[in-house]
This record gives sequence, structure tokens and C-alpha cells, in this order.
Amino acid sequence: MDARFGSVDECLGQIGVLARDQHGCRFLQRKFDDEGEDAVNKCYDEIIAEVVDLMMDPFGNYLVQKLLECCNDEQRTGILKAGDGVPELVSVALNTHGTRAVQKLVETLRTPEHIRLATEALKPGVVTLIKDLNGNHVIQRCLQRLEAEDNQFVYDAAKACSVEIATHRHGCCVLQRCVDHAADSQRRALVNEIAAQALVLSQDPFGNYVVQYILDLGLPWANAEVMVRLGGAYAELSMQKFSSNVVEKCLKLAGQELEEHRNVVVREIMSSPLLDRLLMDPYGNYVVQSTLTVTKGSLHAELVERIRPHLPLIKNSPFGKRILRLLLESKKN
Repeated sequence: MDARFGSVDECLGQIGVLARDQHGCRFLQRKFDDEGEDAVNKCYDEIIAEVVDLMMDPFGNYLVQKLLECCNDEQRTGILKAGDGVPELVSVALNTHGTRAVQKLVETLRTPEHIRLATEALKPGVVTLIKDLNGNHVIQRCLQRLEAEDNQFVYDAAKACSVEIATHRHGCCVLQRCVDHAADSQRRALVNEIAAQALVLSQDPFGNYVVQYILDLGLPWANAEVMVRLGGAYAELSMQKFSSNVVEKCLKLAGQELEEHRNVVVREIMSSPLLDRLLMDPYGNYVVQSTLTVTKGSLHAELVERIRPHLPLIKNSPFGKRILRLLLESKKN
């Protein structure tokens, strides 16, 4: 293709065809780099005429990305308004090749008007995008590159659909990035919503990671809210694969202000009629081990006394041996 065309002028009239060809696409990209504005201006009208399709083409998407790097603000406005606008950009963002072009579009937004056009176009499909293999990268790019207030459309959706998003393979990761990039007011609203849903989320294969992420932030008010929401269910949660990790994290939280909340968790576990099952459970036994590790004084002594009657039952089980070792260590201390 390079041998057939020496200049952009010779390509005019078939830019769309060349853009879809591996060698033609590379030739045009190189011309944009070498000749800059002149080459861009000559090709722009032909590219914009089919820019939506080109964004989703295996090779054409690279030419659109290069155009976004090189074009002026007026031309970028044209790209944002191309096709049918709102539904088009979401569809492109969901496409394997289109997601790259839309991410580049987000990276190159320069004016308040461009940002408004892009965010309004993405807003109707934001939850779909967050949960999509390709689309989630577009939302993450918005979080990385735009100001927090420009991403309010993402935070509104994340708060309104927190459980739907947090319990999704891709959504749980995006939700964590939302927390990372939020302004203070956005973070507080989102964290508060996640904490309020802690009981449901803790038991989910993906949602539990979101709750643990919130606990790791070290916000005493958020940690206290999570622990209160899980109250009354700690024994049952301790015997489930995903939620047992959340319970352990609650027990290991540092800070004097959370000590009373932690003690409530310990008392609930040691007073539970399920204690004997917890001691034998492949997940629950780790929670009991954590209670023995984090308690001290009279509460620890009371916990040991609660466990003692169950020792004959557990002494021959692999889990029980760990508990016995901890009891012996606490007796020495």
C-alpha cells in the first residue's frame, strides 16, 4: 500500500477503504504524524462520514485514535457529534475495537463542551458499560482522566445500582476505582451505600471484595456501619466461603474506636448456638482463631471457657488442632 501511494492527495476518495486495511491505515497514520494539520484536514471529511464504523474496525480504530491525537477542537466536536450521538457512543464503547477509540476520545477531551458531550453520550448506558468486558475500561478511563465532578454521572449510577454493580465480575473492580477517584462528598455517599448493603455483598463472590475494600480504607464511621449491618448474622456468615473473609477482616480492624464493635462481634460468635459447628467448619474455624487472636483480658478468658466444652469434639479434626494450639498458647501467656 505504501508503494502505491506516495501522498495523501493520491488517497483522497478512498480514505475509508484504506483505513480498513492494515498497511493503508499505517500509511495514513504516518502521514498524520509527518504532515500534521494539512494531512488531517484533507482526510477529515471522509473519516467523519463513517467514523462510527471505523471506530469499530480492527484497523480503522487506530486511524481514528491517531486523528483524535492530531485534530483541532472543532474537528473533535464533529467526532463527538458524529453518527446518531448518544446511542452510538455507548455501542462503540461496548465493541472490542471501539472501546480503544472511545478511551482515546476520553483522553483527548479538552474543553468543557467536549466533556459535556461525551459524558451525556455515555450516561444512558453507564451501568451496562461498567459491567461489560470492553465498556468498563471506558468508564475507568473517565475516572482516571476527568475531574471528579465531571464523573458525577458515574457516581449517581454506582450509588443507585450498587448491589447490581458490586456483585458483577467487572463491576466490582470499577466500584473500587470509583472510591479511589472520588471527591470527598462522592466517596462518603458511595461508601455509605456500600456499607448499607454489606450483608448482601459480603456473601457474594465479587461483592465481598468491595466490602473488604471499604474496610481497608480505615474510615471508622464506615467500618462501624459495616459491622452493625452484619450484626445478628456473624455465625452464619463465618461458615460461608466469601463472607467469612469479611468477618475475619472486621475482627482484625485496628483502632481503639472500633474495639467495642469488635467485642460485639466476638460476643455474638461465642454466644452462638452454632459455636460447635463453627469450630469444625472449614471457614468458621478460621474466624474462631481470629477471635482468639484479637481478644484479651476478661473477654478472651470468657471466649476460652465457651470453647472448652467442645474440645473433645474437635480435638481429632484438622481444624480443631489449630484451635487447641491457640488455646495452649493463650494459657502460657
